[in-house]
Amino acid sequence: MHRQLPGNLYSSQGAAYGPHVLLVDDDLEESRPLVEALSRRNFRVSAACDGLHGYGRATTSMPDLVLLEAEMAGMSGLAVCRRLKANPRTAAIPVIFLSTRAELEHRLAGLSTGAVDYIIKPCAPAEVIARIDIHLELARGYRRDDLAEAVQNLSAADVLVRSTQRYLSDRLRDTPSAELLAQALGTTEKRLVRAFRECLGLTVFEYVRHERMRMAKRLLAQTSLSVGQISAEMGFSSAANFSTAFREHTGVSPSVFRKNSSLSHMPALSAGLTQADDGQGDPADALPA
Repeated sequence: MHRQLPGNLYSSQGAAYGPHVLLVDDDLEESRPLVEALSRRNFRVSAACDGLHGYGRATTSMPDLVLLEAEMAGMSGLAVCRRLKANPRTAAIPVIFLSTRAELEHRLAGLSTGAVDYIIKPCAPAEVIARIDIHLELARGYRRDDLAEAVQNLSAADVLVRSTQRYLSDRLRDTPSAELLAQALGTTEKRLVRAFRECLGLTVFEYVRHERMRMAKRLLAQTSLSVGQISAEMGFSSAANFSTAFREHTGVSPSVFRKNSSLSHMPALSAGLTQADDGQGDPADALPA
């Protein structure tokens, strides 16, 4: 079992504290040199030994920056970061990952959750602090306190749904199974299903189907991609299956929807030409300079 440092680790100098850094790591003893270095710089450091407590501490204490171990038992650091970025109260807090996993795929996975940096362990405390200084300086342009007061506080279910939506936004083509999805969000299938029912009145599968159809309608109306290309982009096994699902969702086939969408833009274009030629101005005024 990992030894743990106290949950609140304050500057040892007793002076007015500087920025508040939250450290979330399941091996806090390993981070003692970093904590001591931060203390000497007069940072106020608080700590959590797992992802669930780390997320809770972040939402209640609103630290200036979060140092987050990427891989922890239970709720992983990736899942914590997804929730922090989905919650308007904590979305602007910079998150820096600390991890022993140096592979490119792991670094990209961490950054894709919204983290501002990914540092490979073991690392020199001086380097970590230098990066903290940079990201705190960049973050000073955001007034998180004003933002936190302006936005509506979200329930735990709302945050879970928002983080799931963000996670699925670029995975509509290859949607993970319910088990893998729940694991990526640091929750259980049962809680995930309950959150979607409570917040959207849909199952996760129904939400994915709705988003695929919404994206398909946008592609049909705004691009020249073929029906076959769009069906592949949306993860359907064939254009026929896509057409059937699209008709069930909208009541018309993809080709009819595209035709109707193109026709719906014609009156606006005609109105623009009429206005330019109605005697109220020079027709050339309607053309770009």
